Amino acid sequence: MTRTAEKINALVSEDSSMAAALEAIRDEADENGGEVEWADVRDDLTSGQWGRLIEKGVLVDGDEGFEIADREAFDEALDGDGEASVPDVDIDDNETSWSQWDKTAAMGAVLLMVGYWLDPVQNTVGSTLDLVLGPLDTALPFYAVILSVALLTGLYSTLLQANLMNPEIIGKYQERMKAMQDKQSDIKERKQEAEERGASEAEIERLENELERAREEQMEAMTENIGMFKEQFRPMVWIMLFTIPLFLWMYWKIRAGGVGDSTVVMPLVGETTWQSGVFGPMQAWIVWYFLCSMGFTQLLRKSLNIDMSPTGS
Repeated sequence: MTRTAEKINALVSEDSSMAAALEAIRDEADENGGEVEWADVRDDLTSGQWGRLIEKGVLVDGDEGFEIADREAFDEALDGDGEASVPDVDIDDNETSWSQWDKTAAMGAVLLMVGYWLDPVQNTVGSTLDLVLGPLDTALPFYAVILSVALLTGLYSTLLQANLMNPEIIGKYQERMKAMQDKQSDIKERKQEAEERGASEAEIERLENELERAREEQMEAMTENIGMFKEQFRPMVWIMLFTIPLFLWMYWKIRAGGVGDSTVVMPLVGETTWQSGVFGPMQAWIVWYFLCSMGFTQLLRKSLNIDMSPTGS
């Protein structure tokens, strides 16, 4: 805050009616090319207030009358936040950059995805994982197998998110966007107040220009927010890399392992087969997996005291 703004705030704190006096001076200055004389505002403020403004250096000698010493600071103090600035949020782009391992994991996840449409890939992945997970399928009913897989995926998903995603960085991006939105809201409110009190066209135009600059700043910041999405998606590629093979194995078991036609009793659904549609096209085994996975993930986060909520700087 500039020295002039501090002086104005001090005057207003000493005399609440000074705010209206300052508004009158600004309106008169806008109408008279930036200058104001005592005769023009004597009905809006006392001689004592006028003298205090000159004494404090808020008003200085102009060509024919007095002019506002620092108009920008004057507006800043009078309008509250004036040219409300967005807090300086330090965001290091290097912190959100992906390593070569991250890029490799993303490529691997994309390649494994084709297994959902290509039977050779699905059969290869399914039969390979069956060497490890086959004994589990033999020892447990299939609903317990899916529950076990959901527990495993929930565990490493929670750990990967906790170690690969930085909530502080995401919080910084969100803090910056919120500050810009608050800035726009503040300018809109001040513009509406100015229109309601019948402010000069110069003041309203100034607020409109200020609002337009704030919108441009927000648009520029939105193009930089790719770093936030990269930070959020980084653990997802690793989770997909490990989860897609497990999904392919369960899908392979349903289709080729003779499990798909076996029946199961599900809550709210009743007796059904694993490959029957439960919610639209979603088959029973997928619904059961997601229910188990979501439940285990929440329990693991609570038990491990892991909070992934974005935090500010």
